[in-house]
Amino acid sequence: MIFGILASNNDVKKLLRELDVMNSVIAQLAPEEEVVIHEFASLCLANMSAEYTGKVQIFEHGGLEPLIRLLSSPDPDVKKNSMECIYNLVQDFQCRTTLQELNAIPPILDLLKSEYPIIQLLALKTLGVITNDKESRTMLRDHQGLDHLIKILETKELNDLHIEALAVIANCLEDMDTIVQIQQTGGLKKLLSFAENSTIPDIQKNAAKAITKAAYDPENRKLLHEQEVEKCLVALLGSENDGTKIAASQAISAMCENSGSKDFFNNQGIPQLIQLLKSDNEELREAAALALANLTTCNPANASAAAEADGIDPLINVLSSKRDGAIANAATVLTNMAMQEPLRQNIQNHGIMHAIISPLHSANTAVQSKAALTVASTACDVEARTELRNSGGLEPLVELLRSKNDEVRKHASWAVMVCAGDELTANELCRLGALDVLEAVNLSGSRKNKFSEAAYNKLLNNNLSLKYSQTGYLSSSNIINDGFYDYGRINPGTKLLPLKELCLQEPSDLRAILLINSKSDVSPPSSMEDKSDAGYGRSISSSSSLRRSSKDKTNAGFGSPTEDKSEAASGRNTVLSKSATKEKGGRKGRGKKEEEKVKEEDEVMAVPKFVGEGSSDKEWRPPSDPDFSMYVYEVTKSILPITSIKEQIEVLAKYVAEKMGGKIPKEKLPDFSWELHISELKFQLKSNVIPIGHVRKGIFYHRALLFKALADRIGIGCSLVRGEYGRAWNEVKLLNESQKGVIGSLPPPELYVVDLMFHPGGLMKLRSREADLYRFL
Repeated sequence: MIFGILASNNDVKKLLRELDVMNSVIAQLAPEEEVVIHEFASLCLANMSAEYTGKVQIFEHGGLEPLIRLLSSPDPDVKKNSMECIYNLVQDFQCRTTLQELNAIPPILDLLKSEYPIIQLLALKTLGVITNDKESRTMLRDHQGLDHLIKILETKELNDLHIEALAVIANCLEDMDTIVQIQQTGGLKKLLSFAENSTIPDIQKNAAKAITKAAYDPENRKLLHEQEVEKCLVALLGSENDGTKIAASQAISAMCENSGSKDFFNNQGIPQLIQLLKSDNEELREAAALALANLTTCNPANASAAAEADGIDPLINVLSSKRDGAIANAATVLTNMAMQEPLRQNIQNHGIMHAIISPLHSANTAVQSKAALTVASTACDVEARTELRNSGGLEPLVELLRSKNDEVRKHASWAVMVCAGDELTANELCRLGALDVLEAVNLSGSRKNKFSEAAYNKLLNNNLSLKYSQTGYLSSSNIINDGFYDYGRINPGTKLLPLKELCLQEPSDLRAILLINSKSDVSPPSSMEDKSDAGYGRSISSSSSLRRSSKDKTNAGFGSPTEDKSEAASGRNTVLSKSATKEKGGRKGRGKKEEEKVKEEDEVMAVPKFVGEGSSDKEWRPPSDPDFSMYVYEVTKSILPITSIKEQIEVLAKYVAEKMGGKIPKEKLPDFSWELHISELKFQLKSNVIPIGHVRKGIFYHRALLFKALADRIGIGCSLVRGEYGRAWNEVKLLNESQKGVIGSLPPPELYVVDLMFHPGGLMKLRSREADLYRFL
C-alpha cells in the first residue's frame, strides 16, 4: 500500500527502479494473493508505467500477462489500475504486438459494460491505441466490438464516452471488411446521422475524422458515397466550431477521389469552402484550400463553380498566408482554374502576377513548385508576362531553376518556357542567366528533364545567334531577323559574347562574324527602274532582269551576261560616270585604273564606324548594311511574285550565288581566294564583324546564311545547317511533281538540299542523309 501510493512521486519512481523492485511487485499479482494486495500492487505498476523506463522494466519482467488476467478481477479498483497500466504500456509498438498474442481484446471489451465510467474510458482509450494495428482491428471485429461501440453512441447517458468511441470506430473504418460489416448492420447510417445531429463539437470533429480515415480506401469511398456522406459533410461545414470545419474540409478532400462526390460538391460545398477561405483561422483556411484544390483538379465544372462563388479574390489573398500548406493549396486551385481561358483572364485581372511573387520567394519546396506551376498556367499572354516582368517575378523564377528539388526545377522550367513566348521577356530571362542555368541543368543527366530542355530551346529560339552557334541548326520556323550574327561553332558551356562587345573588339585572326542587319538610314529607291544609287554604292539589278533569270534558268546571274563576271570579281558596282557607261559594252574598258578605283570606293563604302568613337552606350547601333537592305528589296519585288515555290528557290539560289562570287566549279574551289577577301574586309572595317552584304566572295557557309536570311524575308521555308570544315547548307521541303493536284491525303514533302556553289539553283533530294551530303559537298 505504501509503495503503491509513494510511486506517484517521481523521486520515488526513480529509487524504485534503482532498487530493481519490479520483480517483487509483479509477483504480488499472482492469483493466490489477496484482492487488496492486487489493488495496491497494480496501483504501484500503474504509477511506475507513466515513464518510459518503467514501461520497459514492467514489460521485460513479464508484467503484461498478469495485468491482463486481472482485468477479470471482481474488484473495480484492480480493474481500473490494471487497465491504466496496460494503457500506458501499449503506447509502445512491441507491447501492442504482445497484447494481441495474449488475446487481450475480449476482456477489454467486457470492461465497456462496466458501471464505472473511468474503467469504460480507459478501455476505450486503450482500444483507440491498439486499433491502429490491422490485426487488432480484425480481432475487435471478430468479437463484435463494433456493436458495443455503436451501442455506446446510441446511449445518450454515455455521451461522455462518445468522443473516444468515435476514435476507435475511425480506426476500424480504415478496413474494407469493417466498413462493409458496419454498413450491412445499419451502423454506418447511424454513425452519419449521429455526427450530423450531434451538438457536441468534439463528437462532430471525431466523426468527420472517422470519415476521413475511411475515405482513404477506394472501396470505402464508394460505400460512403452510396450512404450520401456528402450531405453530412456539407452540414458539418456549417458548424460554429473551427475544429469541426477543419475535419469536415479534410474529409471532403479525401472523398474527392470519388468522381460522384466531386460532382455532388459542385453546388453544395464549394460556396461554403470559399467562405471558409475568409476566416481568420489559418489552419481552417489551409484545410478549405486543400478541399478546393482536390475538388477542382481535373474537374473544369468545379473550377468554374469556385469562380462563380467569387473565389478568385479569397484564393489570391490566401497566397499571402503564414501557412505554407495554405499557399500551396490556393496556388493549386488557381492553376486548375487557369486551365480555362475566361477564368484565366479573370484571375489575371485580379492581380495574380503580382500576388504570386511572394510564394516564388518561399523557402518551402512545395510552395515553390505550386507557385511556379501557377505562373506556367497564367502567364499565357503578353500582358500577363509583362506584368510579371515588371513586378520582378522573373528573378525568383530563374533562381528556382537552380533548385535541387526535381519537381521545383521541372515546374520552374515549365514556367520559363511559357514566359519565353515573347521576345522582351525571353531577353530579360537570358539577361538574368536563365539560359546559362538551363544549359548547366541539361548537361546533368540527373537534373535535366523534358521541360528544362524545352525551356532552353524556347529561349534559344529567341536568341537564334546562340542557337546556331551551339546547335548548328536553324529550322524553317526560326526566322532570322536583324541583329542575327553567325559567330561560328561554340562548345556547350561556352558563353557567346553580345554583338556590341564583338563589334568593339579589334580585328584578329579569328573567324569572321557574319552580321544580318537590313536596318539602314538610307531608304531604298522608289522605283526599281533606277539603275544605280549612290547611297547604296552599287548598281541595282532591275526587276525585269530578275524576272528574266527566273524564266531562263540556264542563266546563273541576274544582270546581263556582259557585266556579271567583272562585277562579281570586283565585289562592287560603282556609280558609273559617262565615260564608264560608254565603256560598258566592252570588256576592255575595265583596266587597272578602274580596279584601283573600285578598291578605293570599297574602302570609302565601308560600314559606319564600329568602334563608335565619341558616342555613348545608348547611341551604339549595330553596323548598317545597305547592300543587304538592297538584296531584301530586290528579292521582295522580283522573287516574291513568282507563284512556284520551286522556282522561287531556284531563282533565289542563283541570286545568292551571283552576289557571292558566282558559280564555282568543284575543281576550281581551291583557287577561289575567299579567305583573302574576308581578311581585307576585316582590315577595312577594323572589326571581326562583317555585314553579310559586304561579302563578295563567299563559300558554303556565307551563301547558306544569305540564302536563309533572304528566304525568311519572302516566306520561303528553309533550314540552315552547319557542317564541318566551313560547310553549311540549306534544306527545303517540296512536294514531288507527281503529288501536285492530287486530292486527298498526301505523303509528306521530300527534303532537298539547295546548291549555291557548283550549280546554283540545283536541288538534290536527300535519301541517305550522310552519304548524299558527302557526295554533294
